[in-house]
Amino acid sequence: MATIAKRGDTYRIRCSLGYDSKGKQIIRSTTWKPEPGMTEKQVEKELNRFAVLFEEKCRSGGGNPHITFEKFAEKWFAEYADTHLKAKTVHEYRWMSRRTYQALGHIRIDKLKPQHFREFFAQLAEPGQNEHNGKPLSPKTVWNYYGFCSSIMGYAVKNELIERNPCSVAAPKKPASKIVCLDDEQARRLLEALENEPLEDRVLFTLALLTGYRRGELLGLEWPDIDFDSGVITVRRTSQYTNDRGMYTDTPKTASSARSTKVSPSLVELLRRYKIEQATVRLERGDLWVSEWAEHPRLFTNLNGTPMQPSTPEKRLGRILERAGLPHVSLHSLRHTNATLLITGGVDVRTVAARLGHSQTSTTMNIYAETIRSAEAAAAQVLDDILVQKKA
Repeated sequence: MATIAKRGDTYRIRCSLGYDSKGKQIIRSTTWKPEPGMTEKQVEKELNRFAVLFEEKCRSGGGNPHITFEKFAEKWFAEYADTHLKAKTVHEYRWMSRRTYQALGHIRIDKLKPQHFREFFAQLAEPGQNEHNGKPLSPKTVWNYYGFCSSIMGYAVKNELIERNPCSVAAPKKPASKIVCLDDEQARRLLEALENEPLEDRVLFTLALLTGYRRGELLGLEWPDIDFDSGVITVRRTSQYTNDRGMYTDTPKTASSARSTKVSPSLVELLRRYKIEQATVRLERGDLWVSEWAEHPRLFTNLNGTPMQPSTPEKRLGRILERAGLPHVSLHSLRHTNATLLITGGVDVRTVAARLGHSQTSTTMNIYAETIRSAEAAAAQVLDDILVQKKA
């Protein structure tokens, strides 16, 4: 039974969790302060309710600061990650947990110090840590490990198991965002090259270049998402893949990612042609085309009508770029190309952020900071040419 003691205008609630290996009693405590204006009965009722909830949390292990990092991380997965994070993110964190548990899993969360995390992140950056090529893990991967650990320790703070997050002050150097994209001339050459490719590939990569959609958003598109009359495409879902689940459909990355994009008449016409071609292919393949497609009519599919594998666009794009004599870039680079060309073309950052599905304009500004600086410098030069040079 939790004990309650009044201390000035607050109450201290204490809960005993037994004794540790050295015979020392384990006590967890917290404080509660009534809201102004509460009556004596209201204070008593709310105080007792708070004390019961606190004791339940302590008894279940959620309030035990002596729990090891591995055991608490498993609670974090069950209570938070599995219900609040995207399945793909949880899958990646599960992959990271193996190496993290080996290094930190045995340490109690109340004993973890910033140095533990610094040493762990430094170890990840040593040669041999990449199991595939024997090299160090990339700075981006190390940063992802930091995000994983910091989220778990932040959850411990939120649950009042520890006062501060020791991981937050041990952050490794954040890797610089290097934007790899095509310039305007290369983008035009890609569009020209796509005219000689199968219509499915032409539509897929033209959409990627002209909308800036993410891979999962492109592969998640279904025909009802295309409004041919208004020329508007709406992102309503994403198509994802993990080793444990296989192909699955998920919601967009953020609330802002569920968005509508106005596209050009030429792209609408290209989509019309592709829809007719796909309908013809379906008739030709008959029973080989899965019946599930009728309920979820994806634009981009495998040969039997099932959603296209995420690795397929990358392979096809690589071959197209090679044939066109263009630099090899990823599918995501076409998204960067879209944003870069919009910014250098004078489109304001708020509009670019909305088209990309960024929840905050600051995200766009951080990713494309160099592009924005170049565009501003060019704008300054335009004004100089108009107002200053002419005067001279």
